[in-house]
Amino acid sequence: MKEKRTYTNLKEHGEDMSHENEVTIKNEDRGPGDLTFLIEQHRKEIWEWKQKEAKWIQTANTLEGAKQVINELSARLTIMSKRIQELEFDKKTYKSEIEKLLAEKNK
Repeated sequence: MKEKRTYTNLKEHGEDMSHENEVTIKNEDRGPGDLTFLIEQHRKEIWEWKQKEAKWIQTANTLEGAKQVINELSARLTIMSKRIQELEFDKKTYKSEIEKLLAEKNK
């Protein structure tokens, strides 16, 4: 029996006869104390925590933006309500002045 297979055709020369590249190593026999297993688990946990942190930061930014909008709208509402009161007072004043002028004209 031959130890090693030899190429018989020129076309076979490009093929890997030993099939070394087809071997895959499976680490299914790793236990909970295996260092590489623990590292992989910690990397997964770190990734999950980073995703949660990113979501928390996004929520905090949205909250701050909403607070700023509410503060701006509240300030505008206060200014507008003061302006409405001023205009109503002016309206009453002008109305009374117009009535006085009309009364004087009709005399």
